[in-house]
Amino acid sequence: MDLKQTASSLSAIEIKALKALNREEFISMKEISGKAGMQMDSARRAVQWLKEKGMIELSEERQEELALTQTGKSSLGKRLPERLFVEALQALGGKASLEQVQKKSQLNRPELNAAMGIAKRNAWISVRPGKGLELELTGLEKQLEEGKYPLENVLEEIAKKVEITGEDKNALQEAMKRGLVEKVLETEQKARLNKEGKEALKLVGAVKERAYNVEGAVPKIFIGKRQPYVQFLEQLRKKLVNLGFKEMKERLIVQEFYNFDVLFQPQNHPARAWTDTYQLKQPRFGKLPLRKAVAAVKAAHENGAGTGSKGWRYSWDEKIASRLMPNAHGTTADARQMAEGIEIPGKYFVINRCYRPDVIDAKHLVEFNQFDGFIVGKGINFRHLLSILEKIAVEVGGAEEVKFFPDYYPFTEPSVQLSAKHPKLGWIELAGGGVFRPEVVKPLGIDVGAIAWGMGIDRLAMLKLGVKDIRYLFAKDLNWLRNSKMVVE
Repeated sequence: MDLKQTASSLSAIEIKALKALNREEFISMKEISGKAGMQMDSARRAVQWLKEKGMIELSEERQEELALTQTGKSSLGKRLPERLFVEALQALGGKASLEQVQKKSQLNRPELNAAMGIAKRNAWISVRPGKGLELELTGLEKQLEEGKYPLENVLEEIAKKVEITGEDKNALQEAMKRGLVEKVLETEQKARLNKEGKEALKLVGAVKERAYNVEGAVPKIFIGKRQPYVQFLEQLRKKLVNLGFKEMKERLIVQEFYNFDVLFQPQNHPARAWTDTYQLKQPRFGKLPLRKAVAAVKAAHENGAGTGSKGWRYSWDEKIASRLMPNAHGTTADARQMAEGIEIPGKYFVINRCYRPDVIDAKHLVEFNQFDGFIVGKGINFRHLLSILEKIAVEVGGAEEVKFFPDYYPFTEPSVQLSAKHPKLGWIELAGGGVFRPEVVKPLGIDVGAIAWGMGIDRLAMLKLGVKDIRYLFAKDLNWLRNSKMVVE
């Protein structure tokens, strides 16, 4: 691009800055801003653009300046402690004890002591000993009322970047001693036209219209948006709420009572060993719910509780049930909700953080998310469950092929496993579900059909987002985060 073409492409603020620089010596950004009649930010931006186009020279000078410290800014905004001290004493009639002044001024003890020392030094108060210190104004505090307190004047001048002169220099020394003001190094940028800039300035007047290159490359803009997996979870929540589901409370730490016992998993089951679940080291035990629910679960384990089952036929231990553990599966939320009470008919769901010992690979994590839900009502059966699982996999996760396999869980019968075909990983297990056994629901007063499922929502997101490694959902890859498409319905 030649100089004439470059001159014709200059923006309005560049032209203003160019005209403001029509002289030989370097001038500051403040001068450019004033001469061009534009904001400082616009002046800086215009100068930078002119520099990139090779029309100006820049120089930088480092100089020491005064600035308010954080304490100084706070004192200027809230007022100095000595002013608050005097105003409190005035409000108390000009005579009061130190304790009364402290209460009225709301100053802490170090601020109060410092303020009293300054007031004495300036002869604003007289102090007499008694049961406590008795303070009285002298009349010389009027300089505060008249706005003639040098220290406050200095703080205001520095905030406005006004040069400190005359008697204010003594107040400046005090301000620095008290840590209200500090010296800082500031870099001042200055600019002047070079040969190309002078030539461009001559051409600017002759150019009638600004030229635009509509074929030129433009910078890529990355709009702010939520992390892709978070978007996916929010969409799922929205769909479920719109379908009439109620969201259950997520919990990270639960009692074994909810993780196993309510779900009719015997206390000698291998899945309750340390190799399959984590346990909390401290505290070890938690509080169990109402005795009625505990008694019902105990009876179900020991004798079936009149459900037509004989139970597990062992002596159930309440202490084992009260042990605390990190949540091992989302069905604990189902168990707690049913124990605390539900609406019939009713639909419930939770997206819960879960923890389970496992070998970490492309499909497994030791800390993962699980989407659980259950539906209760007359006529609810196994076929409804199969339909729901398939619809979630296809419509929410975008799965193209799904399969069902028979499975076993201590708390459902019949039980099923749902798998979906991932384009790169092949068949992966997505969910397990089934019809809650009578030993689970009847002791809790639920005597209608109840279906439940637990889904590896991380794996479902892998299908939807085209991710081939489950760990990538939590990665900090900026390229993926920036370029991923929005998750929409």
